Amino acid sequence: MQDSSISATVDFEREGVQHGFLALPYSHDDSAWGSIMIPVTVIKNGPGPTSLLTGGNHGDEYEGITSLLKLANSLHPEQIQGRVIIVPMMNLPAVQNASRTSSIDKGNLNRSFPGNPVGTVTEKIADYFSRYLVPMCDFALDIHSGGKTLDIVPFAAAHRLDNPDQEEACILGAKLFGAPYTMILLEMDATSLYDTAVESQGKVFVTTELRGGGTSTPETIAYADRGIRNFLRFAGNLQGDYEKPAQPTKLLDMPDASCYLQSQHQGIAEYLFNLGDAVELGDVMVKIYSTQRTGEAPIEYRAERSGIFAARRFPAMVNIGDTLAVLAEDCGELI
Repeated sequence: MQDSSISATVDFEREGVQHGFLALPYSHDDSAWGSIMIPVTVIKNGPGPTSLLTGGNHGDEYEGITSLLKLANSLHPEQIQGRVIIVPMMNLPAVQNASRTSSIDKGNLNRSFPGNPVGTVTEKIADYFSRYLVPMCDFALDIHSGGKTLDIVPFAAAHRLDNPDQEEACILGAKLFGAPYTMILLEMDATSLYDTAVESQGKVFVTTELRGGGTSTPETIAYADRGIRNFLRFAGNLQGDYEKPAQPTKLLDMPDASCYLQSQHQGIAEYLFNLGDAVELGDVMVKIYSTQRTGEAPIEYRAERSGIFAARRFPAMVNIGDTLAVLAEDCGELI
């Protein structure tokens, strides 16, 4: 396969701290010989595991971006063992545009893996991670939230995997992250996810969803700050005791597709439950009101299973095909 056109201005084998870029040549009207400069920090101190920490996979999700920028400015080699690679803004064009997808090619990075070295800008970024960065790491943490269109109870997550030892390690990493919830996550389509690209290489992988709405709060940044440090302790890069959350973490599971409630109508949504509420099978969760005329009864959407109300669409205006709500089984408290 063709070499990547992305080049790193850092030496991943050098001891100490380096701040640099992943430089992707991009010729356009405003810069014929320009490049997209994706910031990267590498911190190395002797032998040990490598952790790859990423945010900004989607450009309107800010907890990972903010907390990893803070970490890149504050983590010193003497505090760690091994190597920590920090990429706070994986899809830099999306971050700079405050959008889920790239402003250049409309590419959704988290639906572009394993990528293509001669593809679009987004596919080239995915390819570089797949073939260069992921193979370097032992542990990977990718921090997400709901962005502008989703609101989600704050959780760290792992997936069901064919390798039971790998699955167990991923679930343990998600638990020790220390979010209010730990989710065994069922993706709508995992085929082209970064998650799948990392897991297929046998790495220990944890992801998150830390609320949403296209913003962050002091509380959600605190989840990310604490969780990143806990993940580095789990990986063996950082010494010290785990920082436990104020309340015990609860384990949630998404066993099948009935967890997702999707809209078949367009209109204004009225939600009858709050995130985190317990919902019973058959409960009316959402009513959708027509914007075409008055005098029409709303369409009722009922829960297709019992569980915890784990995620919802953030804007009240919904369209056919939008996910209205996600339910997950409450498996009890963990730590």
